[in-house]
Amino acid sequence: MEFLINEHNFTLKIVNQRETKHGDFRSLPNGKFQITVNNNLNKYQFLLTLVHEIAHHVTHQKFGKAKPHGKEWKAVFQHLMLPFLNPDIFPLELLPYLANYLKNPKASTDSDAKLSLALKGNTAATGKYFVFAIPLGGFFIFKDLIYKRGNKRRTRFECLNMVNKKTYLFHQNAEVTSYQES
Repeated sequence: MEFLINEHNFTLKIVNQRETKHGDFRSLPNGKFQITVNNNLNKYQFLLTLVHEIAHHVTHQKFGKAKPHGKEWKAVFQHLMLPFLNPDIFPLELLPYLANYLKNPKASTDSDAKLSLALKGNTAATGKYFVFAIPLGGFFIFKDLIYKRGNKRRTRFECLNMVNKKTYLFHQNAEVTSYQES
């Protein structure tokens, strides 16, 4: 990993967890480049996120204005990830999920539910549950609001907000707190 950081000219910042992204690449007004990665990621998520963001930097250097997750970025990301796809770096059980994801990488590893779950070691944070583990009709808390889990669509679950009675779609691997109705 060190060779990638040294080879490219950017500042790396480890930042507090952000709800909507694991990392970020940006061109700063002074002409320099900055990559940020969340501090709450495990070592496998961190590595994948860092390489993802370095791929944005390399794509920017090679192609200038290119789509953020377009074909140029995908090719660069795949190329940069190849040396890391070995059991000395990633556990054997993760490699098939990574290989499948890298066939056509998306904007976020979270969009690949199987890879996302595998990267978390198939375990939610202490005291949390994945939405898919909440039974149909069961209740859970997310951001201090109570929801009732509904049916699964293709990749997300319909969940009814018990206050405003609106239905929201939740990623199956969203981490929530179980709630027992009294």
